[in-house]
Amino acid sequence: MVVTSRKYVFDFDSTLTRVEALDVLAEMTLKNNPKRHEILNEIQNITNLGIDGDISFTESLERRIKLLNAKKEDLDLLIAELRKKISKSIEENKDFFSEYAEDIYVISCGFKEFIDPIVAEYNIPAERVYANNFKFDEAGNIVGFDETNVLSSHNGKIECLRNLDLDGEVQVIGDGYSDYVMREAGIADKFFAYTENVHREKAATNADYVTPNLNEFLFVNDLPRKISYPKNRIKILLLENVHADALENLSNEGFSVELIKHSLPEEELIEKIKGIHVLGIRSKTQVTEKVLDAADKLLAVGAFCIGTTQIALEAAQKKGVVVFNAPYSNTRSVVELAIGEIIMLMRNVFTRSSEIHEGKWFKTALNSSEVRGKNLGIVGYGNIGKQLSVLAEAIGMRVYYYDVSDQLALGNATKCSRLEDLLSISDVVTLHIDDNPANKNFIGERELNQMKDGAMLINLSRGFVVDIPALVTALKSKKLGGAAVDVYPEEPRSNGEFYTELKGLENVILTPHVGGSTQEAQRDIADFVPNKIMDYINSGNTVDAVNFPNIRLPKQENKHRFLHIHKNVPGIMAKINDCLAKYDLNISGQYLSTSPEVGYVITDVDKDYNKEVTQALKNIENTIKFRVLY
Repeated sequence: MVVTSRKYVFDFDSTLTRVEALDVLAEMTLKNNPKRHEILNEIQNITNLGIDGDISFTESLERRIKLLNAKKEDLDLLIAELRKKISKSIEENKDFFSEYAEDIYVISCGFKEFIDPIVAEYNIPAERVYANNFKFDEAGNIVGFDETNVLSSHNGKIECLRNLDLDGEVQVIGDGYSDYVMREAGIADKFFAYTENVHREKAATNADYVTPNLNEFLFVNDLPRKISYPKNRIKILLLENVHADALENLSNEGFSVELIKHSLPEEELIEKIKGIHVLGIRSKTQVTEKVLDAADKLLAVGAFCIGTTQIALEAAQKKGVVVFNAPYSNTRSVVELAIGEIIMLMRNVFTRSSEIHEGKWFKTALNSSEVRGKNLGIVGYGNIGKQLSVLAEAIGMRVYYYDVSDQLALGNATKCSRLEDLLSISDVVTLHIDDNPANKNFIGERELNQMKDGAMLINLSRGFVVDIPALVTALKSKKLGGAAVDVYPEEPRSNGEFYTELKGLENVILTPHVGGSTQEAQRDIADFVPNKIMDYINSGNTVDAVNFPNIRLPKQENKHRFLHIHKNVPGIMAKINDCLAKYDLNISGQYLSTSPEVGYVITDVDKDYNKEVTQALKNIENTIKFRVLY
């Protein structure tokens, strides 16, 4: 049988609106009642019993109305409140209700008095709204409901829909028992459990489709919608116990998010990443070329940290996978730890603390100095180095810095043109250099010997930038007076046993890569990285991407946006525009940025166009990825 048409039957409460209207009415009318909370809880309990089919709807309605203590004049206030509580995805897809107005019905066990004014704004006329009616006494009090209305009885929706005798395929969208029984009774063809506002297990279990929002419903039915691809279909995998705020931020945006508390070895990640659109990691997860080869749907990787050496950036770029990190979010945390360690090393606090933990009392000023007036040498004058420079100067230190790039001094800091100049003058040297592989053993035996006798070394940057055996020798020989190390050439994937040659040495502070691990930093990262990911998924923006051409795009206004990622070879732009011209597309904006390996073209076009153009754009030689956003 060929279906020639469809009819869409919507529930009202908790579907078109985010709330149960009678519950909202109760909150308003019982505002000054001393037993308000007790009565509200009872009304909500009765509501749920009726929705799940545990008591008859008639009983549910009678019991709730008796508890409401509502008047006709309260309904105007209720309507005003309900207008503010339209379901988010319903509100953003108003065009669907206009375009398919003649095929949309509302069948609700609620009341026409408040439903009609709400749905009229969505082009649904009163004659296609089927609901109960209140009874009022002469004083305007709500005293009951029209018991002759079929919808006031148990399973009344079945009878109502049967009486309508609608042509074509009938699809019901709702959240409760009274909705799915229409399909069970054989008078509706499909039931969509609408879970955007409330997830009722009975409804979900009995559904043909569980639809977390209207966009999913419209996508399944290939109907016009606000966004091209429902966000609930975009799967995000977060590893290494990233901050809970990241999970909340991404989930609230509508994405399907899974959180795993630890990193995954390569073979496990290869299996897990299949079907994943976005991967979120910290420093331990290795996103290798093999992992990227297995990632059949991957769009982006979010590194919830500063470093990105754990990601095969070139391979990701060639596959059109955009990588974001958090270069600034934990700056303050690292700087504060550096300041604390400078003071502890200069005062020999760690040695004295270890002694007293062992029951020894050794009160002395030996090897204990103020930091005021001492020389601090900062190697790497980026975000962390600059902020450390300001704070160190504020506590009375003289600041010197060295950087391979030309960096403007802050405050009274002095630039050193050679590393050895900085090393020879500094009482404390602190490292804040990047993860370039060329920086391996940046500080080795030669550099340690260039430092002042008794100077201190702090490494809060990368484990491989310091030659650890050479550092051990310098500490044991007393060439250095102490060190603080937070990062190591090899670090375990998870908490447990760990060994370093620095263990047990005097005046050496060892921490397990916690420089940026504060609650504040993790919250900032959990906000920054998801925002970058969401901006890319939702609009195509690549600002601050580590491995991709950076494009800041204007807001998309009533247009469709084509995102075309391709190998950076001559002639691609011409082929894209030839294709658009062939299909007579009206271009309202076009943006291009390239790197040596890839090109990224964004084209905004009018909403009406021949959809065959999208396949033609995908088929252009050297295309890596293509997406449509609207």
